Amino acid sequence: MTSDAAPSARRSRLAPPLPQSFYDRRTELVARDLLGAILECHGPNGVAAGRIVETEAYLGEHDLACHAAAGRTARTAPLYGPPGIAYVYFIYGMYWCFNAVTRAEHEPSAVLVRALEPVQGLELMRSRRRTAHRDIDLTNGPGKLCLALGIDGRMNWTPLQGPPLLIRRGEAVPDRDVVVTPRIGITQSADWPLRWYIRDSAYVSGKKTGIKGRRRTAAANGAD
Repeated sequence: MTSDAAPSARRSRLAPPLPQSFYDRRTELVARDLLGAILECHGPNGVAAGRIVETEAYLGEHDLACHAAAGRTARTAPLYGPPGIAYVYFIYGMYWCFNAVTRAEHEPSAVLVRALEPVQGLELMRSRRRTAHRDIDLTNGPGKLCLALGIDGRMNWTPLQGPPLLIRRGEAVPDRDVVVTPRIGITQSADWPLRWYIRDSAYVSGKKTGIKGRRRTAAANGAD
């Protein structure tokens, strides 16, 4: 454990990785329950990790905002793979985005991790994100967090139960601290309330308005 990790991170750092069965569920449930978990990446320069504070669910071929809407291609193939693997894709010719694949094999869906709160490897993140003038800007977006953690296309298809890429169980986030909104940064199926974030986190990207966590189940069911 590096000296720049918070005490709460030390507890989370010892937690086991989430098992494959965690991801073999409805994508909306996985997206909600990933809040508070620890995304951790191992690389040649060390380990960087962050607490997940914002997620979005992408539900499959019927969801026009999901890459699976285009069917199975070389790019989307990981979405059709087993639950609990990484789907890492490139956007704008500049950034990688990390997703955790959900549901059973051949049921293409995933959770996009949109933002993290750094808990380990802060100096390493700063060295990778020299354009970030504040620590709060290191990981408050899907492309930013991949740069900060060192996640790239080589980790596509990677199981999330061990290095180089894993998600550890974290401290549960109560419903009262969770907000649900429509997904952001998309044009298709843009009104579906499939974005979850921790209400008081300073690391959340984009807008911070939505419905309270206690309404999450009804909201998700209405979009499925």
